[in-house]
Amino acid sequence: MASDQPGAGSANQRNKAGQDTPERIQKLLARAGVGSRREIEGWMESGRVRVNGHAVSPGDKATVGDRFELDGKRLDVTGAAETLRRVLIYNKPEGEVTSRKDPEGRPTVFDHLPRLKDHRWISIGRLDINTTGLVLFTTDGDLANRLMHPSNEIDREYAVRVFGEVDDAMIERLLEGVLLEDGMAKFSDISPAGGSGLNRWFHVTLLEGRNREVRRLWESQGVKVSRLKRVRYGPIFLPSRLTMGKWEELDQKAVDLLSKSVGLDSVAIPAKTPSQKAAHERQRRKAPARPGQAKGAKKWQVDDAPSGRAKPRAPKRGGH
Repeated sequence: MASDQPGAGSANQRNKAGQDTPERIQKLLARAGVGSRREIEGWMESGRVRVNGHAVSPGDKATVGDRFELDGKRLDVTGAAETLRRVLIYNKPEGEVTSRKDPEGRPTVFDHLPRLKDHRWISIGRLDINTTGLVLFTTDGDLANRLMHPSNEIDREYAVRVFGEVDDAMIERLLEGVLLEDGMAKFSDISPAGGSGLNRWFHVTLLEGRNREVRRLWESQGVKVSRLKRVRYGPIFLPSRLTMGKWEELDQKAVDLLSKSVGLDSVAIPAKTPSQKAAHERQRRKAPARPGQAKGAKKWQVDDAPSGRAKPRAPKRGGH
């Protein structure tokens, strides 16, 4: 039986869990699939997380032998004893929010994901309700944290339709950096992608993921974003065959590539039994298809370039 203090579980409990060294609570809970580290830190700061009956803060440590509660409900952290690293790609339609639950009752990106036992899906970054395209989900909180952390500079690429006059001087300002209400921001790359007159398409790349950053950057120049779609996150592209509202699970090669981009070693994806494969496929087919997506036989794409940048699309203006 664990003692009253975090990290003080008995040796038998800790050895059984495979963790005999206390570690930061947010890291342990993230590995268990409870949420991302940043999300868990927010819960801790607001007093929602307790360990062995005590409120904890982000610097505190514990082991899997301790008792964890969130909002008074016990958390199952047995999954933290061993890293499970699965990754889904999802083509988010307009009108869905990327939070797990929405107080207004709007549909969320989690509504149609496959159910998991002893783990849960963590979204890697967010898209606002009006933005479509690629969202990644993983069971590994450490992978999620590294992919989202600004220090790792994982690039995100968007297709954006802009309404208004866009000239070379504006492009240069957006590449050099403009001051937004939460600090300086800029695109690392901007590529023309079609259109004419006041409605033009561009592919833009960011090395961070602040709230509505793509929209706010363009709006700072007096133009309006009329459509926005994420098409790439790090080395993972949105495949043209994946229709809106559908998800797919990445294979070992893609998960390893994603892991390598943030300095993590490979973790083998557990093999599924025939019954698990059948259940998985049923869940995937239940996800609602949305109209208006191109169909094709392309496999999802990965980029083997060490820098993690997109494969050449068209000559780019400026950038790093």
